[in-house]
Amino acid sequence: MSDPVMLVVMGVSGSGKSTIARRLAEALGYAFLDGDDLHPSANIAKMSTGVPLEDVDRAPWLDAIAAWMQQELAAGRSAVVACSALRRAYRERLRQAGPAVFFVYLQVDHDELARRMRGREHFMPPRLLGSQLATLEEPERDEPALQVDANGSIEATVARALDGLARQGLPR
Repeated sequence: MSDPVMLVVMGVSGSGKSTIARRLAEALGYAFLDGDDLHPSANIAKMSTGVPLEDVDRAPWLDAIAAWMQQELAAGRSAVVACSALRRAYRERLRQAGPAVFFVYLQVDHDELARRMRGREHFMPPRLLGSQLATLEEPERDEPALQVDANGSIEATVARALDGLARQGLPR
């Protein structure tokens, strides 16, 4: 049996993180966590009223996600997590869960993001898209990350992600 791996599907709101992460977990037979489920109620209330989160708001949330990831890896279980992980510092915090953390960055055009956000029920209102994009620091070459074009269908995005992961030698 191979060592466990933790895939973090990241991107701004509306990029399809939860859906793509869930589909990847199903395809790979991995556990799944939607990072939104670990947001403190204060964070959800803040975003619901159109107020962007600050680093101080995100810290306990990222700590909770990292703790879950560490627990899964320690138990020998691979998993897929949906988490925005917008800044490099956030990704570095998540990487503290263990050496087997790898990011799948869903890149989507602004107009497509706005369209998706207008068409869904979610605590993150479309008016916060600008703050999400302003916060985003795309993964650098030295980070363990795969960039995936997520402008198309769910099926096409999942296929691109699985192909890219296979090219990276992940998952096993």
